[in-house]
Amino acid sequence: MDAIPTQFTCADGVTLKGHWFRPPGKSGPPVIVNAATGVKAAYYHRYAAFLAGHGFPALTYDYRGIGLSRPAKLRGCGFTWRQWGEQDMEAALRHALESEGENPMVVGHSIGGFLPGYAASATRISRLLTVGAQYAYWPDYRRGDRLPFFLKWHVAMPALTLALGYFPGRRLGWLEDLPAGVALEWSCRGARMEARLKEPQRSDILARFAAVRAPMLALSVSDDPFATESAVSRALDYYRSADRLKVMLQPADLGADKVGHFDLFHSRHAERFWTGTLLWLRDGINPWPERIFL
Repeated sequence: MDAIPTQFTCADGVTLKGHWFRPPGKSGPPVIVNAATGVKAAYYHRYAAFLAGHGFPALTYDYRGIGLSRPAKLRGCGFTWRQWGEQDMEAALRHALESEGENPMVVGHSIGGFLPGYAASATRISRLLTVGAQYAYWPDYRRGDRLPFFLKWHVAMPALTLALGYFPGRRLGWLEDLPAGVALEWSCRGARMEARLKEPQRSDILARFAAVRAPMLALSVSDDPFATESAVSRALDYYRSADRLKVMLQPADLGADKVGHFDLFHSRHAERFWTGTLLWLRDGINPWPERIFL
């Protein structure tokens, strides 16, 4: 399945680049694939091609500051998670609507499953599938990983970001480079996403999340150190008007010894996990009802 380059412009003038994967004969609505923080959209191309192979036009795109949407100079760039949602997600939704003429679905990995609620057009989303979705509140990390993760992501990352004007993730082998605003928002996130906002911005954002009514299936895996039950629940609580199902899989459910946070979009999971996601996207069926948690 060929990747067709595309680009679209956000309301604030920033241009984003991505790819469409189009089926030979369309049978389903478009699917927008939202990446995790610090992960290029190219990582999700295999999954997008899989979706297209089953009749769903699939759009991947890089957020501002990442991959194909990285500016010539990242140092001093103030892009934030909030802009990824309010501007980039919004632009992707409008691009999908204009290109395909019907309401899109969204598959969001990690922060990509939280970003839709920021977008004004998220009310047009017809179905949501989140994978390991959370927003990095450190007490939610898996117990044995909290201290090393706190030192890595909430001490070292902000210190390096403040010193350099961006986070040099690629040089360290810690995902991709990040804009300073994204890195600092990750490092300083509290128990409530909106806690640092002033009115009326706080109420506006909460209302946007509450306006989303698309059915949601939130998937995670028990050995994911980021997307624990408390982390997934914390993120999903913002989507209070949506019908939400939370599922915690075991690696053995997927024929694996370990999975973690980043592995599910590797093609080795096509037969079980990817095929299971089709049931949700196509029919609204949770393939793993025995793994629901409250």
